[in-house]
Amino acid sequence: MKFIHAADLHLDSPLTGLVRHDAAPVERIRGATREALRALVCLALDEAVDLVVLAGDIYDGNWKDFHTGLFFREQLVSLCDAGIAVVIIHGNHDAESVVSKAVPPVSGVTVLDSKACQTLVIDTLGVALHGQSFATREVTEDLAADYPDALPGLFNIGLLHTSLTGRDGHGSYAPTSLATLLSKGYDYFALGHVHTREIIRESQPRIVFPGNLQGRHVRETGAKGCELITVEDGTIVDTRFIALDVVRWHRLDVDVSGLDSLDALVRAFTAIIDERLDGRDERLHAARVRLHGVSALSRIEAEQPGTLAAAIQAATQDLSGTELWLEKVQIALQSPISRDALSERDDALGEVVRLVDDLIADEAALQSWFANAIGDMKKLPPTIGEADPHAYSLEAIRECLQAAEATVLTSLGEDEAETLSR
Repeated sequence: MKFIHAADLHLDSPLTGLVRHDAAPVERIRGATREALRALVCLALDEAVDLVVLAGDIYDGNWKDFHTGLFFREQLVSLCDAGIAVVIIHGNHDAESVVSKAVPPVSGVTVLDSKACQTLVIDTLGVALHGQSFATREVTEDLAADYPDALPGLFNIGLLHTSLTGRDGHGSYAPTSLATLLSKGYDYFALGHVHTREIIRESQPRIVFPGNLQGRHVRETGAKGCELITVEDGTIVDTRFIALDVVRWHRLDVDVSGLDSLDALVRAFTAIIDERLDGRDERLHAARVRLHGVSALSRIEAEQPGTLAAAIQAATQDLSGTELWLEKVQIALQSPISRDALSERDDALGEVVRLVDDLIADEAALQSWFANAIGDMKKLPPTIGEADPHAYSLEAIRECLQAAEATVLTSLGEDEAETLSR
């Protein structure tokens, strides 16, 4: 038997924030969840798998219209026409109480019950599948505790949408422990909910979060896809992660310490692209680039804000074989001018440096200062001026403060800068 385990498809996730980015490939990124599912279906057909298990969050929420459900149904028909069984549980995003629309079911597809754990035996494959869908979005009880023991003589798979004992960035749904999972005697636990691939246990049983099928934004970086499992005589003999994402997200940190020219910046950026991105694939790569370090480039940026981002953007236009869209270029540079020397001065510049140090050391004071500063500024871009200052992360606020300090410091004349850096 060969089967695919995938989860967290989040079909037609709206990704509303993309419209704020100039020249963003909006439709291509929004369509990526569908294309990733098409890739999964192609993989299932090419590998002649016997079974596909989907561990929750097929949808991102209630459908905007019936096109979402009809598209998913079309993919299920392709699988079932090839004799591939499909077993599904629903999670917090596509719980029964969340998705109000429906399309006719597909013969060969089983959606496991939400009232209690359901066991499905497929005799022709020698497999028993145990799982329970979410009835509502907020499932806080340990569903796995009520899963039945393994059925003897069969390969037992548990489907569970869960946060286990907790995972950063994910709500606590259907929490359970490793000990509870081990007590069931299953051969494989197909988990869902966590969007980063994680192997909880290698074998006896193998317990895996496959991650989501397609990254949707810059917080979901790296390869995304599914698990391909081969079983012989009731034993797992091969496991493979198969990347299926059509848009891959990256965070690229570029250390520009010591660099003093745009040419040097471009070379450093290009070297990271060559190292981190595979120029041989046909994916669209989307990246947030962060420039950091102590560099004379801070003076160039202070004199003409936007210069460094433009240089990075120009470098992407010259890439050969790699399609890269820049989601954002963050500037977090420090001036080569000695901050220690400035902090000892009894003038306005010394006061600026000491104020920055004090604010960074006190999170509450930093957030309060940021909120007041935005309120006092009369002309701001709409995306900043209309935003809630309290919604910004501490990291983003620190970067804003440090960038403002760098602008002040690098606005000093050349003679002054040279004197302070001695």
